[in-house]
Amino acid sequence: MKAKIMFQTARSFVLEVLDEKADYRTDCYDLYLNGKKYLTSDKVILSVYGLTPDTDVEVQLKRGEDCTDIIKVHTEYEFVTLDVRDFGAKGDGVSDDTAGIQAAIMAAPKQSRVYIPAGVYRFTHLFLKSHLKLELAEGAVLSAFADKTRLPVLPGRVESYDEKGEYLIGSWEGSPLPVYASMLTGLYVEDVAICGQGTIDGGADFDNWWNTEKRKNDRAARPRMLFLNHCADVVVQGITVKNSPSWNLHPYFSQRVRFLDLKIQSPDNSHNTDGIDPESCTDVEIAGVYFSVGDDCIAIKSGKMYMGKTYLTPSRNIVIHNCLMERGHGGVTVGSEIAAGVDNILVKNCRFLNTDRGLRVKSRRGRGKDSYLTGIVFDHVHMEGVKTPFVINCFYYCGADGKSEYVARKDALPVDERTPRVGKIVIRNVICRDCHVAGIYFYGLPESKIECVEMENVRISYAEEAKPGKAAMMAGCERSCKQGIFIRNAQKVTLKNVVVAGNEGKTLDIEDVDEWSFDSGDNASK
Repeated sequence: MKAKIMFQTARSFVLEVLDEKADYRTDCYDLYLNGKKYLTSDKVILSVYGLTPDTDVEVQLKRGEDCTDIIKVHTEYEFVTLDVRDFGAKGDGVSDDTAGIQAAIMAAPKQSRVYIPAGVYRFTHLFLKSHLKLELAEGAVLSAFADKTRLPVLPGRVESYDEKGEYLIGSWEGSPLPVYASMLTGLYVEDVAICGQGTIDGGADFDNWWNTEKRKNDRAARPRMLFLNHCADVVVQGITVKNSPSWNLHPYFSQRVRFLDLKIQSPDNSHNTDGIDPESCTDVEIAGVYFSVGDDCIAIKSGKMYMGKTYLTPSRNIVIHNCLMERGHGGVTVGSEIAAGVDNILVKNCRFLNTDRGLRVKSRRGRGKDSYLTGIVFDHVHMEGVKTPFVINCFYYCGADGKSEYVARKDALPVDERTPRVGKIVIRNVICRDCHVAGIYFYGLPESKIECVEMENVRISYAEEAKPGKAAMMAGCERSCKQGIFIRNAQKVTLKNVVVAGNEGKTLDIEDVDEWSFDSGDNASK
């Protein structure tokens, strides 16, 4: 066995079992601390708590006769711990503890911890600051009041005094628009860790946030659970996040952000409750996260036309590994607000259960010439019960102009500054069982064809009781069931050792592809 330490604080660390054959889980193993058995687990990404600051710890994993080398960990130095109860927070599930918790946060010096012990802490919203370690103990619940009248509004942008610049604060679906402050908000902060075994509950349900029009509620759009605006070196680790009013975790124009060993939960019919949405971010890691949400589990974005054209900040260098996506519209989605492009995305060793789609690329005319999506790699992924495992949709119809003739028409239009591009996508070593609607559904723009798709070692089979549906949210996409491979408008498509078994329609339905090959003993080939 092999393992490594991914992240550590003064009180905890996160360990990764290095198993290339595993996804969210691996074979059971025992974890020892200083020679004593600490726990038994089957998780690939595991958090260990209850450590002492500035102390040596020896870590070892054992699985029968197999064991790792001893991993030596020295926990970080900690100056003080500030208990929020000492600042007036009660944790009785009734009192408003916002002021007490916020006071503890603002009072915390560097290399210290703000500690939230077991209890239910009602609050409205909190703002983060730089050099903060915020820990939620096991049994601690931050429970938000679902009352928009108690939330401040973050303006979308504020013009500078000299009218030469602007200060970006609020954001909603790719545009600088006013939003209610999130449950936790970080504005231009760095060196922050939010960790522990506790829970943040956004308090949303269909009687308050989810039954309202999704974009606007009077003055502003719905809040997120965590909004990180122009932040750097942030880690969110261990906690459970549930019942967010809209997107759960939204890093925005941020760098070096890590989401480790989390649980993100919302009902599968809750509106707009994406799991993690990196927008115009660089160097993001999402590892060991369990998703069960009402929208896309992960949606990678880079803004609509104004933000993309003005700031030219793509999302790039994002690694997603050893995650479990259970339900949701898409497992990993790229788009649709991607006006500044996406580059270098790796999804590996993940499992998708009963999501509507697996890999989901969403684009359309109007996203702009800087919307170039490339370097997207799927490797060693298992899917079960996914309706359509692979979708590239360049006619995505949601939004104010989504069903316009300009977006929807299938004939070629002139290429101009509004025309997006889809570059290279690689999919390999993927098994998809019990699918329903379509195996592969790629539809590029006729005037800007998908540049390159390479698929190798992919197995797709269908559920016996497969249910019909639409493979992609686009005009002209008819309901289907057990549809095989559908591809329109691509420059080059290579399908090597790709098997689609049990489909009732055409295995191959390929048109307007300049160069393609299909090499499989179980299907036809060119």
